[in-house]
Amino acid sequence: MAGGIPIIKALREGLTANRIEWIAGIINGTTNFILSEMRDKGLDFDVVLKEAQRLGYAEADPTFDIEGVDAAHKATIMSAIAFGVPVQFAKAHVEGITSLQAADIRYAEQLGYRIKLLGITKRRDHGIELRVHPTLVPAKRLIANVEGAMNAVVVQGDAVGTTLYYGKGAGSEPTASAVIADLVDITRLHTADPDHRVPHLAFQPDRLADTTILPVSEVVTAFYLRLQVADEAGVLSKITTTLAEHDISIDALLQRESAEGERQTDVIILTHDTIEGRMREAIAKMQALPTVLAPIVSLRKEELA
Repeated sequence: MAGGIPIIKALREGLTANRIEWIAGIINGTTNFILSEMRDKGLDFDVVLKEAQRLGYAEADPTFDIEGVDAAHKATIMSAIAFGVPVQFAKAHVEGITSLQAADIRYAEQLGYRIKLLGITKRRDHGIELRVHPTLVPAKRLIANVEGAMNAVVVQGDAVGTTLYYGKGAGSEPTASAVIADLVDITRLHTADPDHRVPHLAFQPDRLADTTILPVSEVVTAFYLRLQVADEAGVLSKITTTLAEHDISIDALLQRESAEGERQTDVIILTHDTIEGRMREAIAKMQALPTVLAPIVSLRKEELA
């Protein structure tokens, strides 16, 4: 997991004195390379994917990477180790980057954010969030500046605070580093007292908790919305009213000036934290407005503060 970064050991051993609150990680180098190229060069996803395949960063069939499945496997394991729950990949919410557009990367940049495919798991009062999706992250965060095929994982503990683990996420030597460390661990465990060695998932099997993995409708996060709307009076008022009716507050708003002769424009909205199910209801109502001319683009936003 995460190539040569010893994140498993950090979670199992180094942070054992902490109650882990959340983890967020760039844990797939292929998708991070693609997103970095899209941002740097302003290219669309399909163009950059072909370049990634030419350079050997992406497989001939890149589905597991670009659809977020590989990252979800890793996020699921980290969640199990951090929170003492069984591995439950089937309950993870997984979204890839295939539908991400260069325009949204550009707008996010203008608002002070960068888009990364993150694996996120959080402890909540009534369950655990476990999700992988493209995410707006403030450009000032260290993880937002992880470029190319590099990986990084941020872990928030109650005692240690925020820690960041960064390094090569793929390649022969980083992989060998991780594999040899595993072989050394296996050798050491072979002679260790089974009742007193570090458990594989950090918690002894009889101490695993049956904590609920929350459905995505109960996730709490902020959102980025892009609406292509008719350039006429009253449109913005209807949109903001709809959000207010669903108790969703606006953090920032950007309206692109329409070019001469155009009769449509883009409205970009950043919201404060809200419940995902509530946001889905608001998006459905806004989509039904006759002045909204295209499918609404929605991405999640995490401050990682």
